[in-house]
Amino acid sequence: MRDPYDVLGVQRTADAAAIKSAFRKLAKKHHPDANKSDPKSAQRFAELNTAYEILGDDAKRKAFDRGEIDADGKQRFQGFRAQPGGGGHAEFETIFPGGFARGGRAGGLGGFEELLKGMFGGAAGRRSGFDSHVEADEMGAPGGRDVTVPLTISLGEAARGGARRVRLPSGKEVDLKIPAGLADGQQIRLKGQGLPGAGGVGDALIAITVAPHKLFTREGANLRLELPVTLYEAVLGAKVRVPTLDGAVELAIPAGTGSGRIFRLKGKGMPGKGAPGDLLAIVRIVLPDLDDEALNDLMRKWRDGKPYDPRKDMA
Repeated sequence: MRDPYDVLGVQRTADAAAIKSAFRKLAKKHHPDANKSDPKSAQRFAELNTAYEILGDDAKRKAFDRGEIDADGKQRFQGFRAQPGGGGHAEFETIFPGGFARGGRAGGLGGFEELLKGMFGGAAGRRSGFDSHVEADEMGAPGGRDVTVPLTISLGEAARGGARRVRLPSGKEVDLKIPAGLADGQQIRLKGQGLPGAGGVGDALIAITVAPHKLFTREGANLRLELPVTLYEAVLGAKVRVPTLDGAVELAIPAGTGSGRIFRLKGKGMPGKGAPGDLLAIVRIVLPDLDDEALNDLMRKWRDGKPYDPRKDMA
């Protein structure tokens, strides 16, 4: 595989935010769903996922920069390190995904052969001097690779849950269950739906993006809504219809309500760990679009007869 920096089109000095931004842009461009007539789109998308699996993980990125893993995320053999006064012997050190596993001494060609057997075999590895906790399954070929699949859902789907049919980089389509209460940036792991490797098959990580809603803004489990009211509704009071994710409800606006007042509708927000969140309706007084001379005359009389200063505490 190509250098992951080249795959994502970023400099080696790029920060995590730039790498994530580049991946999202390219993943959207090369997603198989957007390139159904291109048979190579799945391969390009898989390459992007592999590159991001390395550069999107700080530990893996540092390991790649140090030359400890290759562009596929596989461990590189680190060779032998001579010991002072050791004559023709060397202490070997092999890097595994879980960290360092240090072996004993190996002398001459026979020791080297035993080391190779230990890396790729079972009992031979234990005979060559590895610590007892380093077993053959730790030294075997790496498993499959995880892949990240972006998925955009609506705020309603995030609140209520649902089901989606998702196309994976392999071209396979699966039915995905969306749990209620998902937040932007969360992931759903599909076991065994990633890319195959010598040691098994990785997982597919469905990266969730919640699309912006035209009315509601999410704040944790709560939702915020700007509620437009007329001048006379704010002055005289009224009952107004307020939209929620579950349908409109009626809200009583008391007489003399000012712009910016917040009304809390209990339980009309997003699902939470315990009780659901609330809907916070923020009053915004809206004047008529047309220039109404009668309204202007009324306001002049009010200004001259009953002046008041709402900014007196700001001095």
